[in-house]
Amino acid sequence: MATAIDAKTITRSSALTVAVCFCVAIAEGFDIQAIGVAAPRLGPELGLSAGALGWIFGIGNFGLVVGASVGGWLADRLGRRPVFIWAVLLFGVFTFATAACATFETLLAVRLLAGLNLGAAFPIMMAVATEVSVAEKRTQTATTIFCGMPIGGAGAALLIQAFASLDWRLLFYVGGVVPVLLALLLYSLMPETLQRRAADGRDRQSAWTTLFGGGRAPATLLLWIAFLPTLLILYLILNWLPTLVTGKGIARSAAPLASLAFNLASVAGALLIGRLVDRFDLRWPLTIAYAGLAVTLLGLSRSGTMAEILVLSGAAGFFVLGANFALYGLAPTYYSPETRGTGSGASIAVGRVGSITGPLLAGILLGSGTSASGVVAQLIPLAVIAGVGVFALSFCRRPY
Repeated sequence: MATAIDAKTITRSSALTVAVCFCVAIAEGFDIQAIGVAAPRLGPELGLSAGALGWIFGIGNFGLVVGASVGGWLADRLGRRPVFIWAVLLFGVFTFATAACATFETLLAVRLLAGLNLGAAFPIMMAVATEVSVAEKRTQTATTIFCGMPIGGAGAALLIQAFASLDWRLLFYVGGVVPVLLALLLYSLMPETLQRRAADGRDRQSAWTTLFGGGRAPATLLLWIAFLPTLLILYLILNWLPTLVTGKGIARSAAPLASLAFNLASVAGALLIGRLVDRFDLRWPLTIAYAGLAVTLLGLSRSGTMAEILVLSGAAGFFVLGANFALYGLAPTYYSPETRGTGSGASIAVGRVGSITGPLLAGILLGSGTSASGVVAQLIPLAVIAGVGVFALSFCRRPY
């Protein structure tokens, strides 16, 4: 059944849609950080070992991989609006339910279901950012939306820090209620952005054809080559930066400052790199961003003082989050409007494999005796691979 929307309706509603999507990204960033922030209290209270907590962290990322694949595919068939609203609503419900869990099994199931719906929302937000913005600001719109994630993550840490005496469940009460309210706002404000071309058959093509048919195989594979190492680097640093900093002999109490510098600088990087990509296209802004990331990682691996670590941690956040969020804006543009959800979802799913692999890789390397500097140095070739991938991607044809 063909679906169409009036361009004036999109123009009228786009600012509100972007604003609500930004708030959804804040809620998602809050939830991703909340489970880690709550773990030191949640674990002992529920009698969870370190290994059990590892499963709790990992199952959410597994849910993200599956959810991104399925959510994008469903959005191409049922429409962005209904799938997105249900994903945000259920994400809120299962985040709220986290506070009621009393056993490992229930917590594992709830975090899986929250991750599935969180993953489903990602590719839809990427597609919507492309569809509600003018061509000259598509990447900037996407990076603006996804800047909500580090802001939400910082909010979770600050909330538990400010109210240290309160129950850890407060994080999930707040993190659950907000997405439910946002789902109601989306129901009221968000237009359907998917436009189908009547009876041309392309809106029902298989996922394989979407990704690899019509000459799209090079773009799809290069997007994956860029996404996977980018998210591997990002999540390794997000999870292990304080540990790596203390491994360099810095006081444990000062280590969180490196994470704060990483998150704050990432917002600036996302906004600036997104703007540059819109103005000059992706080739040089993203190639330079990955080159800057490689140089920064080299410096971070050799740094020894707290001042050096703070500056370089901020620079790493600037480059890796800036490049990552720019990719979120670019990926949908390599697919037709009818297939953006599927294409974006596949890129997110592949990238999320990197988000699972990164923290595990750091644990294996540190466990085998590799120094903190050595772990950081291992990331440099991955930044180079991602940079080569986006440079080659810039030569691929887009459907418009």
